[in-house]
Amino acid sequence: MLITERLILRRWEDSDAEELYKYAKDPDIGPITGWPVHKSVEESLDAIRNVLSADETYAICFKEENRVIGSIGLRMKDDSELADCDDECELGFWVGKPFWGQGIMPEAAKELIRHAFEDLRMECIWCAYYDGNNKSKRTQEKMGFRYQRTIEDFEVKLLHEKRTMHVNCLTKEQWLVGQQETTS
Repeated sequence: MLITERLILRRWEDSDAEELYKYAKDPDIGPITGWPVHKSVEESLDAIRNVLSADETYAICFKEENRVIGSIGLRMKDDSELADCDDECELGFWVGKPFWGQGIMPEAAKELIRHAFEDLRMECIWCAYYDGNNKSKRTQEKMGFRYQRTIEDFEVKLLHEKRTMHVNCLTKEQWLVGQQETTS
């Protein structure tokens, strides 16, 4: 479990399926990040058991309520389409629409990035967004990620389509410099 000022990042549980479905059925959430709209609580439960149960994948909850409002996670080299080395990982995230614009994702990501660099000893974190997902682009910029490349015709397997993907990176060295700047 990871803790921030307002949030708890914890393992997903089967009992989170209804809350997950509440947000995952929204067509403004999944498709823009590369996964289909959930059609039932059972589909959300299946996603918890088979996708969100992965190591380093966390349910985002407010401390007071312990109710799921989004997800954030790190995918390691063997599970990532961007990380090439054992000391690299890929950051993915989403938050329910009622919580957009409240600074939740930068707060959650700041702690997960710290965890990746300090606890997991990563040297590089990759993050990407598809064309048109300007909210994700802005969030990644706020977190210190820097543009690396654009991939045309990237296959979005879960949606059976191709998109333009913009890839960003944050190195441990860049993160450490940013930490020094915020404390001085």
